[in-house]
Amino acid sequence: MPEKTLEELICLDDPGWPEVQEWIAEAKNHVEVLPASDPARNEALLETQVTTRSIMGTIVYETGGLLIDHGWLRILGSGHEKLKRTITQWTLEATGIRLHESPEILIGDDVLGGFYAMYADDEGLRNHVSYLAPDTLAWENMGLTYSEFIYSFCLHGDLEAYYSTLRWSGWQAVVAEMHGDQCLSITPPLWFKSIVRSERVTLEKREKKPVPALDAYLFALDIGAQLVDVPDGATVVLKDV
Repeated sequence: MPEKTLEELICLDDPGWPEVQEWIAEAKNHVEVLPASDPARNEALLETQVTTRSIMGTIVYETGGLLIDHGWLRILGSGHEKLKRTITQWTLEATGIRLHESPEILIGDDVLGGFYAMYADDEGLRNHVSYLAPDTLAWENMGLTYSEFIYSFCLHGDLEAYYSTLRWSGWQAVVAEMHGDQCLSITPPLWFKSIVRSERVTLEKREKKPVPALDAYLFALDIGAQLVDVPDGATVVLKDV
């Protein structure tokens, strides 16, 4: 199909942004809206090929990204000094495929190196959000559309409960010092609990070091592939760790 022009993608008669603004105003969780700028937002929208009538399109066009829960969760837009990755550039960097041609769209992540993406189904439709969990390194289908993910999970969800086993006392201070393009490398890793008994090493005592998000993503994919079908409690030797 021919690509849509910028004029076709920007919907002046029925934009999605007023609805998102209402969601943000009523949000249970803290939200920082990073302002979008030209020409970055035009370029990102053209590459995304989603109209501003949609929630994804309007977040890409109207924001440089969203920082949720004081920066714990990052939703990608068209880029900002605090979150330079755009939804288009990040998907291309991580997958090697342009966003609107890729079977997956990487839409956001958290400081732990957990990544949120939308995968195409058998008909090529990206209907639901999946989460690459940092403590299992496995993709988990959240059963939420992009709009539901933004509204029900990011803005109104109980993030404290969702991440209850993955947060530590004083996490806010650590996150405040991080850039939106970084994730934490944690030693011992969170996923060690699947194969060894490292639960006794509390999160407070584990070493935490900011690393580029791309390094964290590629490392998670590599190690996750090595852990496939590993019996619980088995002795595992991981390459290049």
